[in-house]
Amino acid sequence: MKELLLLSGKGGTGKTSVAGSFATLAKNAVLVDCDVDAADLHLITHCKIGTENEFRASRKAFIDQSRCSDCGRCAAACRFEAIRARTVDKISCEGCGLCARVCPEDAIKMVEVVSGYWYQSDTPYGPLIHARLLAGEGNSGKLVSLLRERAREVAEATGRDMILLDGPPGIGCPVMASAAGVSMVLIVIEPTVSGFNDFRRVLEVCRHFGVKTAACINKVDLDEKISEQIERRCEKEGIRVLGRIPIDHDVTRAMVQKMTVVEYSDGPAAKEIQSMWKRIQEEMANV
Repeated sequence: MKELLLLSGKGGTGKTSVAGSFATLAKNAVLVDCDVDAADLHLITHCKIGTENEFRASRKAFIDQSRCSDCGRCAAACRFEAIRARTVDKISCEGCGLCARVCPEDAIKMVEVVSGYWYQSDTPYGPLIHARLLAGEGNSGKLVSLLRERAREVAEATGRDMILLDGPPGIGCPVMASAAGVSMVLIVIEPTVSGFNDFRRVLEVCRHFGVKTAACINKVDLDEKISEQIERRCEKEGIRVLGRIPIDHDVTRAMVQKMTVVEYSDGPAAKEIQSMWKRIQEEMANV
């Protein structure tokens, strides 16, 4: 079973548009949206939302009013100012548990709460495993690991030989949880100053995990000088540039119609993505 992960150093590079197009081209894949803070792959894959499952990874403080003596020690100890007038602000509470330790009446308990939900849904291209965190919740890396574990189970149960992961932007915990142990990473790069700098940062993460890495320059004609810099950097790092997607307004039109660009048109962007998918399959065959 091969796992292909799409990453980008910043948001808005077109990573999900490429991932959605790959989903339509793949014949035997399980799809995973690892961007649990802002999942959107389901919006362009004709997704039929399936089973909803709770994700619990956070703790919040709860005060037993019948035992509380209103001594104020918990409020004084809380550096997040989450306790006022014998009540806990659930948004401000970080679940550190200090208030429970300093309470002389043992009136405060740390209780596990729902941090978000994960789903196993259906698309015309295969199962989609995705999730959403509730506002202010963390542990997104743990949730990404859960999604990947479930995707492997589904792939084994249904005889699918590829897992296609739409990764989160940046270099934080959910990116590391997405990248560990995958077969190959495709970094989608936007030819801007910030896009180039963020590409170098996410490349360091891939190097840390020893993952085979390739690149795709999206909107390659946006700034030809920076695109050339990216090409030279990739050549220096021994990374193949597998795709050079031109600016094509059909990509936006396809999103408006809740479609992938390879479904919507046969324009220059769609043709390049189709060619890139063939190159990726050749690369994955050697992993």
